[in-house]
Amino acid sequence: LDPVDAATLAEFAKTAGKPIECQAAVAWGPNQPLTNETIIVAPPRKGEIRVKVMSNALCHTDIYTLSGQDPEGLFPCILGHEAGTVVESVGEGVTSVVPGDHVIPCYTPQCNAPSCIFCASPKTNLCPTIRSTQGAGMMPDGTTRFTTKEGNKEIFHFMGCSTFSEYTVIAEISAAKINPRMPLNKACLFGCGVATGLGAVWNTCKVEAGSSVAVFGLGAVGLAVVQAAKMAGASRIICIDLNKDKFTIATQLGCTDCVCPTDHGKTPIQEVIVGMTKWGVDYSFDCTGNVEVMRSALECAHRGWGESCVIGVAAAGKVLSTRPFQLVTGRVWKGTAFGGWKSRSAVPQLVERSMAGELPVDHYVTHSIDVEGGDVAAATNAAIHALHGGDCLRAVVTYAK
Repeated sequence: LDPVDAATLAEFAKTAGKPIECQAAVAWGPNQPLTNETIIVAPPRKGEIRVKVMSNALCHTDIYTLSGQDPEGLFPCILGHEAGTVVESVGEGVTSVVPGDHVIPCYTPQCNAPSCIFCASPKTNLCPTIRSTQGAGMMPDGTTRFTTKEGNKEIFHFMGCSTFSEYTVIAEISAAKINPRMPLNKACLFGCGVATGLGAVWNTCKVEAGSSVAVFGLGAVGLAVVQAAKMAGASRIICIDLNKDKFTIATQLGCTDCVCPTDHGKTPIQEVIVGMTKWGVDYSFDCTGNVEVMRSALECAHRGWGESCVIGVAAAGKVLSTRPFQLVTGRVWKGTAFGGWKSRSAVPQLVERSMAGELPVDHYVTHSIDVEGGDVAAATNAAIHALHGGDCLRAVVTYAK
């Protein structure tokens, strides 16, 4: 995980412009275990880069798509979107990175084109430049860079990243170049979950010192919300989860009150929290993807000014519901994608803050798994098993040392 040496650059130079044969964990259909396949990764085309994946953290969104609940889920595909990578080669016109650079692939790109009203606006990070092709499982030109070695079958891309592979191709505008001194098995956490939780607090809701906060769901995203709220100076942080084992780490990160809904019988959890706070919390965050929990989060927000932020991704076809009176009486319902961070600008800064010691992330990595014998799928399936176990925040799979 050290900065890239001359020998590695020489190896990269040998493969530049040529197809690479490598191992990948392929999802052939919903709810099927990932299988290890030898695939061919084509060279990057105009505006693209090819990267060697060094470390990959497993995110619930990968599981969500694998489960078949994702309306944009396409098969066969290569999942994975929370990774630390090294640039192997670049396509025509690429200027922001060179071979050997360390990059975090970002599913929310940042094109920074003068004509992009989204990149130009401080209000959003939702750059739509490659959205249509990314959602269709393709690179920006509408084609894929992945084929199976046997049968030459095309494989879809996923979230513009597809990092469950030893090599992948991403758009230049999706690549956040980071300090090479940050270990990639930690830096990968800023590719999705941890960055999302931090940004929901600091960017989307702008939680002020002295605020009260409720966090529903204590996975990696929820704990990042707790960490960010504590850093923002929140005076009370109420954490809600069905798994009481999560309360220890939550308390260490700044949680002041732990609530398990099953301890309160049939009393709606929003009533419990309003009862604890008189009028509700200033800010609430859903980190579960459950629409009933999203409603609870809104309804425990403070009368007159409470804000509730939806972070979790709900299953296809699910809809939100609440009484309009909840909004009439001053509550605000909002959502966030990637925590509102403009990816290529922000991720390098988050990495620097982590390296400086002000943003520790080691506590999120509860499971570390090495790829053995090139079997990417076995290691990734082990990570999936760990994530389902209940005691896992992030299982990080290391592909190459």
